[in-house]
Amino acid sequence: MDFLDIRIIDIVDILLVAFLLYYLYNLVKGTVAINILVGIIIVYAIYIITQLLEMELLSKILGGFLGVGMFALVVVFQPEIRKFLLMLGSTNFNARRRFLKQFKFSGNDGKLNINVEGIIAACKKMSASHTGALIVLQRNNSLDFVKNTGDEMNLEVNQPIIESVFFKNSPLHDGAMIIEENRITATRVILPVSNDKKIPLRFGLRHRAAVGITEKTDAVCLVVSEENGQISYLRDGDFVLFENTDELLKILKKDLS
Repeated sequence: MDFLDIRIIDIVDILLVAFLLYYLYNLVKGTVAINILVGIIIVYAIYIITQLLEMELLSKILGGFLGVGMFALVVVFQPEIRKFLLMLGSTNFNARRRFLKQFKFSGNDGKLNINVEGIIAACKKMSASHTGALIVLQRNNSLDFVKNTGDEMNLEVNQPIIESVFFKNSPLHDGAMIIEENRITATRVILPVSNDKKIPLRFGLRHRAAVGITEKTDAVCLVVSEENGQISYLRDGDFVLFENTDELLKILKKDLS
């Protein structure tokens, strides 16, 4: 191919493919799906080699596997595909803007525009008093489909506000709190509950609801157990229990930045 014959549309084509591959990598990074993706790439590389070496039998077997495997991929990567489509169809323009910042298209200095310290401090205080809490922090995917089940708010995030919302005698304490950027946008939100049988029986509806919303979107959740005061952090349907809030603060800042 003569490089002088490359058209502008060819360059755009290459950039779009690179953009999609990078976003796919971000979706599966840190999950089991990344291992599956690497496995598929290895099988495809072997398939190309067998074609070049004219190994017809093995080439046909691998070709058939890759052909049928496309249907299996839709099942295996269903959560990632769902998140990608939710991002494309999202009406949350702030979320899109945060996504584009990953590619350095904007002049953002990387400063985190959310009071993470206040959120963690509130969770730590509620943990000490065994006050149950469920906080959902939006990232790229819109949470409008669950916000409508609760009470709309527009409050700046800070420790006293969070504690007052989840105070046991507060009319707003039941359900989840939604945080977007540095605003509390909804309280008493009803979240989809996960039916995953792998969730330990000792965890109640708060944890199951947190697993449910993090399975369906890329949001992250903080859960404070009313029974033992344990703080849990959930992302992509998986949860980690934390005793050291300093470590949790670092992870939360990284995931929200």
